[in-house]
Amino acid sequence: MPSPPEPTLPGAPSPETPLQGGCLCGAVRFQISAPFLSAGYCHCTRCQRRTGTGSSANGRVPREGFRLLQGRESLRAFTPATGVPKLFCSNCGSALFSGDPFCDPEVAVRLGALDRHPGIRPQYRQFLAFAAPWEPVPEDGLTRYPGPRPT
Repeated sequence: MPSPPEPTLPGAPSPETPLQGGCLCGAVRFQISAPFLSAGYCHCTRCQRRTGTGSSANGRVPREGFRLLQGRESLRAFTPATGVPKLFCSNCGSALFSGDPFCDPEVAVRLGALDRHPGIRPQYRQFLAFAAPWEPVPEDGLTRYPGPRPT
């Protein structure tokens, strides 16, 4: 029996159809007005501890396609000794971004913080050498990297 056709992805964010997102309590809200450049799962130990899950789903957008609508005063960052800052809402703890969304050329957004489908599906899995032993990584056909995805 043939498998059903892949569902059509909704349109990517654009200036005409921006995509919004935010934290659980609503203090932080942001808008994406450009298509995502890439999306993937990170299985590193930091993402596991930051999210309390086996992996983190993230998408990257160009900085010019990102705008913070409200809540800058509620954003806090944890900066590990190696790596980039992890930004979260200081009120509810929602993980929102990686890096500096106001200076870096690309903004890494947590896909779970978006209000609707981002118009892209994850394309890869990175840091699989650190994948949680209690959650099997699915055989989903995504490109796999034992460490960071090459840029």
